[in-house]
Amino acid sequence: MSQQYSAYSILAKKRDNVALAPEEIKWFIDGLARGDVADYQMSAFLMAITINGATAEETAALTDAMLYSGKVVQFEGAHYVDKHSTGGVGDKASFILAPLAAACGVKVPMISGRGLGHTGGTLDKIEAIPGFKTSLTLEQFQNALDDFNFVMIGQTPELAPADKKLYALRDVTATVESIPLITGSIMSKKLAEGANGLVFDIKCGSGAFMKNFEDAKKLGQSLMNTAGRFQKNSYMVISNMDQPLGQAIGNANEIIESLETLQGKGPEDLTQLSLELAAAMVLIAGKATDKAQADEKVREALDSGAAYQIFKEFIRRQGGDIRYLEDTSLFDLAKVDTVVSSK
Repeated sequence: MSQQYSAYSILAKKRDNVALAPEEIKWFIDGLARGDVADYQMSAFLMAITINGATAEETAALTDAMLYSGKVVQFEGAHYVDKHSTGGVGDKASFILAPLAAACGVKVPMISGRGLGHTGGTLDKIEAIPGFKTSLTLEQFQNALDDFNFVMIGQTPELAPADKKLYALRDVTATVESIPLITGSIMSKKLAEGANGLVFDIKCGSGAFMKNFEDAKKLGQSLMNTAGRFQKNSYMVISNMDQPLGQAIGNANEIIESLETLQGKGPEDLTQLSLELAAAMVLIAGKATDKAQADEKVREALDSGAAYQIFKEFIRRQGGDIRYLEDTSLFDLAKVDTVVSSK
């Protein structure tokens, strides 16, 4: 006879800081889709985890339940690698590092999100290019990646659907910063998209969710531990978010700065971080024998213009108007400039 659970009993247990069994966590996450668990009960569950934390086993069980709430894509080979940033002001590195890695032979299956909390969303930024389609089907996503090294889409209904519901609830219930919830959200999507290697950019500082180095390190370790439980190779970078990354903020502005960076004219901090993360992707993918060779390969991809050409082709393949890449004055930017001078 199967074990009977109830939302009330599970909430009471977690409220009292008693570790939940994997079956209880799965029942609760599945219950949201079944209608047995209401949004207000899930909100209480999220808050209980935020306040009391979760063990490594609970975090893995949460990830597993969210992952298998939908379909899971599988690619063969270590060269399918993605990167995830925990988000920060002005962070547009995905648009630079992915073409860099792709130019070095890495397959980059990137499923990105909208804005969460105070950070801008990758999809919101790329959609500043008219016509660009982020709503490919899962089959189109797989076929596109077979044909090309870099594809970026939004979360589909088939992939980790439970995360999409939790993602929305977290944003309005002050539970965004919880390390177990961040881990479950990130890892369920990344595992579902089929990446066999993962590079984590953990932002640390006043403009990040993780305000200090110790919290950033804890999050990175949680992500890497969970990746290891699912037998995925991973690499972590903790980067500074005490000030914006680069010099541009705003969707179209950040695309323009990304284009400048891919053409070797970007700000130093954005360029160096993108090169570092791309090199880690190349190394994990087995496209370099050591970090020094990976560094050399991504620098060549930048200096030769190969990464910029990959980006242009990526935009064209997903319906974007490449005229905006060739003439950035076409972007719909603010009509009024206000200069604020520091003293």
